[in-house]
Amino acid sequence: MTSARELVVEADGGSRGNPGPAGYGAVVLDAATGETLAEAAEYIGVATNNVAEYKGLVAGLKAARELFPDATVHVRMDSKLVVEQMSGRWKIKHPDMKPLAAEAGRVFPAGRVRYEWIPRERNKHADRLANEAMDAGRLGRRWEPSGSTASLDASAARNAAAPPPSGPPGDARAGAARARAALSGTAGTPSTGASGTPTAGTSAGTPGTSTAGTSARTPGSPAARTPGSPAARTSDAGTDTGAGARPTTGDGPNDGLFAAEDATATSSTPVASGDFEAEAGALAPTGHAARTTGATRADAPASTPVQPRGTAPQGWAGPDMGAPATFVLLRHGETALTPEKRFSGSGGSDPELSAAGLRQAEAVAAALAARGTIQEIVSSPLTRCRQTAAAVAARLGLDVRIEQGLRETDFGAWEGLTFGEVRERYPEDLDAWLASPKAAPTGGGESFATVARRVAATRDRLTAAHAGRTVLLVTHVTPIKTLVRLALGAPPESLFRMELSAASISAVAYYADGNASVRLLNDTSHLR
Repeated sequence: MTSARELVVEADGGSRGNPGPAGYGAVVLDAATGETLAEAAEYIGVATNNVAEYKGLVAGLKAARELFPDATVHVRMDSKLVVEQMSGRWKIKHPDMKPLAAEAGRVFPAGRVRYEWIPRERNKHADRLANEAMDAGRLGRRWEPSGSTASLDASAARNAAAPPPSGPPGDARAGAARARAALSGTAGTPSTGASGTPTAGTSAGTPGTSTAGTSARTPGSPAARTPGSPAARTSDAGTDTGAGARPTTGDGPNDGLFAAEDATATSSTPVASGDFEAEAGALAPTGHAARTTGATRADAPASTPVQPRGTAPQGWAGPDMGAPATFVLLRHGETALTPEKRFSGSGGSDPELSAAGLRQAEAVAAALAARGTIQEIVSSPLTRCRQTAAAVAARLGLDVRIEQGLRETDFGAWEGLTFGEVRERYPEDLDAWLASPKAAPTGGGESFATVARRVAATRDRLTAAHAGRTVLLVTHVTPIKTLVRLALGAPPESLFRMELSAASISAVAYYADGNASVRLLNDTSHLR
């Protein structure tokens, strides 16, 4: 008995505006040879990215069924949302997507279709088809297979592409968890944890009426064609959070969420360069004594060493207790105060993102969508964070939950001032603030010790609620630096020795055994 033909369907969709002018592309490949068997693309009017992706999936499955109705199908898409929902692991909430998912599920029996998420760079063929369809729609035309170069362009890329890392930033299965087990002599592989069922929706947007129509190509059709034929990094001195951070001296190559940039401060002279969103970004004054008694809580006497969360007394020998809660820490995009390096905390004017900040938010949203690991989004209540979170949520089809504990420091009378202006007006208060985490800004603002207690309590709530999951926290400079400091068990003055750019990404993983692993700090590769 002859086994059923195995086909590969690669599909994609896009929207230039989300919602905006949208289109999809799909290609059917022979699983054994990689040969292109059919292509389909269509401009669908105004729709969201997710709706366009689903329409691409439906078109690809239908094209496969027309070729071989009894085939088994391996669907590969770079949409984590579609793959997880069609695999039954994520719920479908958005009304525009429910009928499309049901339609896709009816094309083949469920047992003959399996889904795989692939990174965007491995889905170039379908991506190119979708863009060709949108280009044709912009001109009021139909996509025509005879004019497509997608197969030619994608074949070389497909042969050369190597799968990049997937999974949460710093993949726990290959990182600190395994290292701890090896050093402690413990056998076995750390558990990767249960996937859970996030409630995913999409941004609003209704598919528009198609004006271009669908055009599919198969080798025997009249339109048949032989396959193969014719944000600059923001150095952002602006840190909308606190003592100005010293700018880094440069960026090295990195691998998205998996590599950190070199942000080591080497000068011993304080430099103000942040827009002070509470940023502990200025270096401590010359002669400022570092604590030598070990890691201490922000509100504890320097002589009282305590064991911070994130380090076990026995070092790496603690028991591994499964997949961590991974926090991807996103600083919001620029506001008008950022390039002016002004203090901008939770007690000021609550500025919106500037035009540059909106572009940064879209860039980081695209990068996180391509990575495909974010399962939930939690944001500070301040406008600049909510706007940044909304841009990511629209790309990922997720809801945003507001967490008051992620708000920026209240800078009191310093709100809206530059570091130099504060130095001129309140020199004694500024010196005290730089010298002690217990000192508050002039006029009743929050001390770093107060913020550390708030952030630590928020961290504990969120790690308990999201064990084994990857959560995006959209917040500000001080909360992010505080989470990193506490994870490292570093003293409070370390806040003044970290650079954190607007729309930068950092990551920390928290294990159930109390250990923490800093995976990334101040990644801005998506802005280049």
